[in-house]
Amino acid sequence: MDEFRGTTICAVKKNGQTAIAGDGQVTLSQSVIFKNNAVKVRRIYGGKVIFGFAGSVADAFTLSERFEEMLNKFSGNLMRSAVELAELWRNDKVVRKLEAMMITADKDSLLIVSGSGEVIEPDGGVCAIGSGGNYALAAARALTKETDYTAEEIAKKALLIASEICVFTNDHITVETL
Repeated sequence: MDEFRGTTICAVKKNGQTAIAGDGQVTLSQSVIFKNNAVKVRRIYGGKVIFGFAGSVADAFTLSERFEEMLNKFSGNLMRSAVELAELWRNDKVVRKLEAMMITADKDSLLIVSGSGEVIEPDGGVCAIGSGGNYALAAARALTKETDYTAEEIAKKALLIASEICVFTNDHITVETL
């Protein structure tokens, strides 16, 4: 069965601002661009939390729904919600098979929740996931160190750079900022 895949998510935390950017491409299998303008970065929990997801589309939606449930259960505590989601991910036979990752942030924290159920706080306030994640990460790190751009500008420019290199990433970019 063909899977819907392909995305790049990049997050930057700089000078009290956190931005998460994601491209809009959804790829069917390895060869067909199925959709150009999907929104994979969202604001949840009354706008206090932002997240972006990468991986199989259905799995990413399942993951995001479970994460929002955890945020509601733990009164918006991002770290606790992410850890509980990771624990659920490792222990639940259905959820364990999800092929997705996400980056999430609130006003204080920036976290990656990996496909293996890990919760990682990235070094230097910059992280990226997905098919063009390494390209976006390199660009974001360089822009963070070498420019005075805002977190939002860096996240968007990093995605644009990744879209020029990765065939599974496009330049239809959504950015959410806290």
